[in-house]
Amino acid sequence: MEVKNDIIVIGGGIVGLATALQLKTKNPDLKLTLLEKENELAKHQTGNNSGVIHSGIYYKPGSLKAVNCVTGYKKLLAFCDQEGIPYDLCGKIIVATSKEELPRLETLYERGGQNGLTGLKKIHEGELKEYEPHVNGIAGIFVPQTGIIDFKAVAEKYAEKIRALGGEIILGAKVKRIVSLNGSSTVYTSDNEYQAKLIVNCAGLYSDKVARLTHKNPGVKIIPFRGEYYKLREDREHLVRNLIYPVPDPNFPFLGVHFTRMMRGGVEAGPNAVLAFSREGYRKSDVNLREFAASLAWPGFQKVAAKYWRTGLGEMYRSFSKAAFTKALQKLIPEIQESDLVTGGAGVRAQACDRTGGLVDDFLIIEEAQVVNVCNAPSPAATSSLAIGESVSALALKKL
Repeated sequence: MEVKNDIIVIGGGIVGLATALQLKTKNPDLKLTLLEKENELAKHQTGNNSGVIHSGIYYKPGSLKAVNCVTGYKKLLAFCDQEGIPYDLCGKIIVATSKEELPRLETLYERGGQNGLTGLKKIHEGELKEYEPHVNGIAGIFVPQTGIIDFKAVAEKYAEKIRALGGEIILGAKVKRIVSLNGSSTVYTSDNEYQAKLIVNCAGLYSDKVARLTHKNPGVKIIPFRGEYYKLREDREHLVRNLIYPVPDPNFPFLGVHFTRMMRGGVEAGPNAVLAFSREGYRKSDVNLREFAASLAWPGFQKVAAKYWRTGLGEMYRSFSKAAFTKALQKLIPEIQESDLVTGGAGVRAQACDRTGGLVDDFLIIEEAQVVNVCNAPSPAATSSLAIGESVSALALKKL
């Protein structure tokens, strides 16, 4: 059966849902269908992230990440206030543990100001323990805007609002093929056909594959990186009040292992960042040989591996060695012991990598005549979701 629409959104993560919500809010008369291959929404990146509301301090001023994070932050909090979704703006500290990190800490402080953050506070060594009594460091920054939230609850509320506005959400609908002809496109799933004037691809871990259904060469491949977490034993959760982050390596697109108090209770420690052997490889034993081989064969990944092989080996070693993982955490909290850590969850980050070896740091949107592809939406995409959705919906509505 063929179902006719104005717009089809592919992907039921927080970015796809936010985009669909913004489209229906701007134009309630649009006939819109969202297709999600799983039997539940927000199952992958949205449902397995750290639940942190990001402030925007890390991102290059003027970048899509910076602009969307700061704008999206305000939109997210307003939405949660309106809809009664709980969150906690507990703040976080970014901690320098060596003199070599001090210039980077200063850069972060300057970036925060350039991105419009107010109330940032430089913390000297003696003040750190006023914020986190068990932390080790020589200087830090307190970021009051950072908070914690359950992003899956946010995504479910987006879905509720989409349905209330007349949008349709179909689960278990994996996109197999897209055919564009004479100003319209037909999306083929396992058991149905959906026709639309425009397609918006928010397929996350498979966004590049969906893009290739209509675009021969989007120029990027999604390389999946698994982030593994431990949790602190309940009787050791007192070691962390709120959120404790290291100073990140500016040349590596991950923030390093840190401590995060969770909205649903408990404290997470991590994540590392290891190459996943499957796009949905949440466990070390999850292997998809075809996907793994495709990652290894991508020229851009080969260049990334050549550049970061030492860092990559260190991350892989920590994946298999609890002692090494504990040692990394002890840089921030020396009291942490192996026995304090119990195995937690894991998430897989969809990291776009271009052919030349660039790990795409910013949001990446590739437009075609009848398609808008969101091909890179890493952290802080959840915080930024309503802002990204607004930007993508504006591009889509122009094409209509």
